[in-house]
Amino acid sequence: MMYRFTKDTLYLVQAKHIADFIIHHPRLPEDKIPYWDFDAPNIPNCRRDASAGSIICSALIELSQYVESKTSKEYLSVAEKQIRTLNSKKYRNTLGRNGNFILKHSVGHMPNNSEVDVPLIYADYYFVEALMKYKKLNND
Repeated sequence: MMYRFTKDTLYLVQAKHIADFIIHHPRLPEDKIPYWDFDAPNIPNCRRDASAGSIICSALIELSQYVESKTSKEYLSVAEKQIRTLNSKKYRNTLGRNGNFILKHSVGHMPNNSEVDVPLIYADYYFVEALMKYKKLNND
């Protein structure tokens, strides 16, 4: 978003570095929803973070609009996988349950045992934002 608003290529370069780090990280699970920390000591037996997944998803869709075609397709492929995964029974709450949040299984602050395996408002926000961006991208 910083690049979109400023057109300063330093923001675009940094965003690409971050995106590439995340999507090529050896500890990013196959379903593309990250663990609460890439350096968590008990991977793969630790919590996943739907909030991080939804934020990454929205960012990848945004970033896909400012990069070359091959990279754009790669970012969108990961984002599409994240959308499908977050919309699955594993991560999507049942209608009317869990405080009426959309997503479950987010992690706020694991080291302090705060907001662990809970729904978080910002997970829902970025998930809806990702869905809206994706819809706009495919309807234009």
